[in-house]
Amino acid sequence: MSSMASKIASASAMTIARMPYLSAREKILLSEALGRALLASLRLGDIEVIVRRRLGGATWDPESWAAAASRDVDYLMAVGGSSYSYSDPGYPPILRETARPPFMLYVRGKLPPSDRPSIAIVGTRFPTGRGLDAAVALGMEAAAAGVPVVSGLARGIDSAAHRGALAGGGITFAVLGRGVDEVYPQSNKDLASSMVGSGGGIVSEYAPGTPPSRWTFPERNRILAGLCRSTIVVEAPGGSGALISAAFALEEGRDVYVAASCQGGVRSAGSDALVADGAVTLASFIDIMKDWRCERSGRCERSGAAFAARHGIRRRRMWRTRRAHARGAVLATLHPMRRA
Repeated sequence: MSSMASKIASASAMTIARMPYLSAREKILLSEALGRALLASLRLGDIEVIVRRRLGGATWDPESWAAAASRDVDYLMAVGGSSYSYSDPGYPPILRETARPPFMLYVRGKLPPSDRPSIAIVGTRFPTGRGLDAAVALGMEAAAAGVPVVSGLARGIDSAAHRGALAGGGITFAVLGRGVDEVYPQSNKDLASSMVGSGGGIVSEYAPGTPPSRWTFPERNRILAGLCRSTIVVEAPGGSGALISAAFALEEGRDVYVAASCQGGVRSAGSDALVADGAVTLASFIDIMKDWRCERSGRCERSGAAFAARHGIRRRRMWRTRRAHARGAVLATLHPMRRA
């Protein structure tokens, strides 16, 4: 991948990012409370006061975390990478406004530009030919419109969307569920290099060397959706990770679209459910550009439909969630072991 000037977060922030038992929000709280003080000057009890919870069983080892952070800096400098903590000016404003922003972003290449909106294009790892064609076409159309494409660099729809954006002469970005030192899957290593070399980038909240796991992929989807103004679900069966991205987008009040060309397919049960809940179907990327222009002017019938669809989906899913929670509470009273 191409080398470029590195922009590295402060040593304090890089060290806090390496603390294993704090959530992203707790790391933000700690960073804000620490100011210019040294992390090594604190004790575990001080951290508990700052994050407002007990950290039973946690070890206090700032020297080890500082050493790991130093290795992270060395790696990023060697590859021309960058890192941005929540408080850094280069941190994406659109991501900072989300409910659960990451504390740190590790980057190879660049972050999506903040002066124009980006689009997330997501879907199944095992698409049909129709799904692949739709993802490539949408990526190319977004590139032609000057809109950066964000996806997850996974097999299937993600890779097709990235390739479509590159074929259209655009820029595209991937949010990884592991450290940026390795591409997963390995078969997309050349694609990642092309993305970085064309002005895009790969991004992760996980430090270099962090392996992928079942929980890192769902977590990265909140960042993928959070970086974008809208999300397109191309083709997704029930239980697809793309539906997690759609859910995060809806929670943040962002529009979710479903590719019309893939409706009713054998791999589209999840995306069809979104449409049944009221998601707007998308014939071409031009529809999104019309919506975005109309949102700025406030005068557009289709934009009103997209707004109504977004809030309609949120209302229906909130009601389903409340019913599920109510059922769980009843079952817990009947079966005490379920409370765990």
